[in-house]
Parts: sequence; structure tokens; C-alpha cells
Amino acid sequence: MIAQYPAEKRDESRLFVLDRKSGTYLHSGFSSLTTFLKKGDLLVYNDAKVINARIPCRRTSGGAIELLLTGRINERRWTAITNRTSRIASGDVIYAVENSAIAFRIIDKTEQVIEIEANTELDDDLLATIGQLALPPYIKREMTQEDRTRYQTVFARESGAVAAPTAGLHFTPELVEAVTSMGARMVPLTLFVSWGTFQPVRDRNIASHHMHSERFILESDSAEKINNARKKGDRIIAVGTTSVRVLESTFRDGMNIPGEGETDIFIYPPRKVTAIDSLITNFHTPRSTLLMLVAAFAGYDVIMEAYREAIRQKYRFFSYGDSMLIL
Repeated sequence: MIAQYPAEKRDESRLFVLDRKSGTYLHSGFSSLTTFLKKGDLLVYNDAKVINARIPCRRTSGGAIELLLTGRINERRWTAITNRTSRIASGDVIYAVENSAIAFRIIDKTEQVIEIEANTELDDDLLATIGQLALPPYIKREMTQEDRTRYQTVFARESGAVAAPTAGLHFTPELVEAVTSMGARMVPLTLFVSWGTFQPVRDRNIASHHMHSERFILESDSAEKINNARKKGDRIIAVGTTSVRVLESTFRDGMNIPGEGETDIFIYPPRKVTAIDSLITNFHTPRSTLLMLVAAFAGYDVIMEAYREAIRQKYRFFSYGDSMLIL
């Protein structure tokens, strides 16, 4: 049931509409999203842009090694993971296969993560020539030309994410126009989704799980619109769990505080999600922090029954899969 390819058109994915209070649900299509919205709704989406984070490299000995960028520290310095962690050491230099003039020095190394410094700025243009999109590990195929556009939302603006904020993948420019034409509104925030989003919770006690940290930006204009909508009683609808993480991380005394920083917020039952009223989200992997966040919002039993129904109805799962609207 794991979607290996996107739907032929973005908004042709299915939409599972769930009432979290009653546990009732119905089946629809994402192109009919406006049917379930009302005037005054405020949709908050993540405008992070996915970079070509997977970089094939060579060691000085000639051996192959692959870098996967996981987070930007500055223009030249990044955190990364690699398939050859045990064979490299601090001070080692490796070279991009597609351009041997681009070198990366290992600055620091832990058991899983390394810190690298490139000999030049790693901007989008350069990464487009030496790197590839890093599709999720459950997509068991090579990247295609289509992925270059389809694994990027129509909102993508702020470069730096390793993985896509997948709830936004279902939107088209025409659907955005339909949403705003009916009197709903849309505002951006940014969470640079890291590779850690795919890390399962392996500890039986989920409170012992160490959540990955991701950089976020909530601009003053967006925060003001979100706070004004909340004061008026309009619904705050998060487009994706990444938007929820930013909204919950910046929520203080009934308001979202603008700013930027890092968040490692881990939301799971019985914690309450208080900054939003509704959520648009994909179907998530078992044992994932994303599934736990959704269960915290809608209720564990409600979500488990909804997922059983989605399986019965053969919904497509995960990043390129179908969508759920939780009201």
C-alpha cells in the first residue's frame, strides 16, 4: 500500500475526512477540499523547499562514499550522515563525484552524524549539479525526472529541507485559488524537514526517544494573521505535521510568537495539541513520531480505527500517498 509514485495529478489523491470528536469519517477526493472548508478558515502551510541532499562522493583512496546532508549550519558547513561512517575520521577530505573540485572536510564525527565543511558555498545551483533528491527510504526505486517537480510542493520557497512537507504535495495552483476565492486564507511558515523525520521510535518507552531537531521560521506577518484568526474564532488548519510542530513550538499564552530557531518538540499522547483546530496530513509510517503527533491531536483509538478503515479501503500510504483531513 506504500505509494511508489505520486498520483497522476496532485489533487487527484483521495481524502479521508475524519471528525475527531465523534470518530466518524467519510471518503472524498483532495480536489473537493473546499467542500469541508468555510469562510474565515486559515490554512497554515510549510514553504520549505527540498534540496538535492544526496551527494555521491569519492574518498582520496578512490572508494565510493555517499553524503546525505541533514541540516545547514551555514553556507559551507552542514550536518550529514553517510553510508561509510566507520571508515572515515575527522580531518578526512572527500570529493563530489560529479565535480571533483568540490571537496568536503570532515570536521566532527559522532556515532551517526558527521559535520562537514565544503570548500565553497553549497547553494541550490551547485547542489543541482552534484547532488540528487533524497527520496524516502520506503520508496524502492531510483529517482526520476518527474520527482524533481512532484517531490516539491507548489509552496516551495525557502531552500534547505531534506525531505518534503508532504501534506502540501496535494495542492495545485488552481486549488489554492479555489480555497482563497471561497474566503479561506493561507499563510506560510517554514520548517526545514530533516532526514530524522524518517527515524522510527525504537524504544519501548516512547518518552525515552530523542527527537531530531529542525530549524524553523515564523515571520511576524504570518504570526499576526494566525493570532488574529484565533481571536476571531476562525479555524486554524495546519497543512502537515511540520506546520503543527512550528505552531506548537511557538505557542505561548494563547498566541504564536514570531521568530526563528530550532525545535525538537516531540508530541505524543496524552499531550494535547492546542495551537490548531484542524489538520491536513498524509498517512504515516508505524512507530513514527508523525503518527504519534496525529494520535495526540485526534486521539489514539480514533486514529487507529481510521487507519484500519484506510487499509480496508486501500488508501495509498506515506509521502506520495493519499491525504487525511482531521476536523
